[in-house]
Amino acid sequence: MPVPSADFKQALKRLSEKEKEALILRLVRKDAEAYDTLSFELLEDVTLESLQERSREALHDILFTVSGRSLSKALSRGLKKAAQEIARYQRVTKDRKGEIDLHLYLLQLIFDNFTGQFDSVYKTFYVATARLVLRSMTLIQKHLHVDYHLEYQETINTFLTDLNGRSKRRQLPFNLPWQFELE
Repeated sequence: MPVPSADFKQALKRLSEKEKEALILRLVRKDAEAYDTLSFELLEDVTLESLQERSREALHDILFTVSGRSLSKALSRGLKKAAQEIARYQRVTKDRKGEIDLHLYLLQLIFDNFTGQFDSVYKTFYVATARLVLRSMTLIQKHLHVDYHLEYQETINTFLTDLNGRSKRRQLPFNLPWQFELE
């Protein structure tokens, strides 16, 4: 992402209000993320809760509309799109707790509906899910207060127990902990 230069800032200051408005409108027509960011900053009816609910619906739609010859491979592609949606939410809102809640919502959808695909011939979905659990654990430890660790521990441990109980655990290219340790 480019850093605005001093000349750029001076040029912006010289623009009239009407020119600034036209420039912003042109920008948000081309960039949906810029539109979402400005909507979140400027409009009262666009709240963290509404953006999080919209992201939850998008995650649900992504996972339940995947298609392809191999459901496991299609779900892996869906996980990538879902991770992009969560990253987009975080860039727009800067809300770390909401980002973690979306990760856990996505994991809950996977473990409630798609664990049968962990036993597929293809290991990509299993590995991607294990990475998502690890990423969630890292985000919790890095960005949330220690009190939240206890709140999420049982849920994460449930996911880890399921993943560690699978025979594909030995094929993981990284170490998957047996439980989420509190610090």
